[in-house]
Amino acid sequence: MSINHHREGAGEPLVLIHGIGLRWQIFTPVIGALAADFDVIACDSPGFGQSPPLAEGVSPTVPAYADAFRRFFAAEGLDRPHVAGNSMGGAIALELARRGAVASATALSPAGFWTAAERRFCQASLVSLARTPRAARPALQALIRTRAGRTAMLWQTFGRPTRLPAQEAVATLRDAWASPAFAAALAAFDDYTFAEAEQLAPTPLTIAWGRHDRLLPYRLQAPRARALLPRARHITLGAGHVPFYDDPPAVAEAIRTGASSP
Repeated sequence: MSINHHREGAGEPLVLIHGIGLRWQIFTPVIGALAADFDVIACDSPGFGQSPPLAEGVSPTVPAYADAFRRFFAAEGLDRPHVAGNSMGGAIALELARRGAVASATALSPAGFWTAAERRFCQASLVSLARTPRAARPALQALIRTRAGRTAMLWQTFGRPTRLPAQEAVATLRDAWASPAFAAALAAFDDYTFAEAEQLAPTPLTIAWGRHDRLLPYRLQAPRARALLPRARHITLGAGHVPFYDDPPAVAEAIRTGASSP
């Protein structure tokens, strides 16, 4: 399985999996800190960033992505690495734990702990980005270069949108629009809700949720995760849905703690 990735550091392998519409660079604020302790492998999920989509005919569902990453582990000689993922990537991390494919799983604001109405809210919030008309894109790129524009466009996903550098915000937009899997993966959320938690019991789990998450709201979904996964370590971050620029030290520590679980 061909998955584009950035690799840095030394130690036990730690695979990072981003959320829908993003790319491996979203982890940039925490990679340096994690690379001091781990062999960090930050990935572009299939159909995002520079990774080709899943095979023709394979729907980009969360379980399909988990299977793709399991094949990637085998191709790279990664024997049950630690894994940390955000949003859709958090759901993928938990599905990898279900398969017994990882030494530990850290899920940051993972998808799947929603009601049907909350899932539809998430999809509706992101679908306009996935389907942005080409004619509107230059204006949105100009807007997101400004502090006010980043606040207006990213308030649901970033707790502190202005901490995302302007150039990175523009590059993230462009990659999201170019992602062949974005719209289909978003639609495939229809088929995913986290369940059968007992299957994950053998794997150390950490669930970290930003209290300023306005896409998968903390006050609604974090309590469900606690109820469904009572044996997991649960952490509250002072961050948004995509937390890496909001509070890099706290996020790095949450991932480090999760990957250091016995």
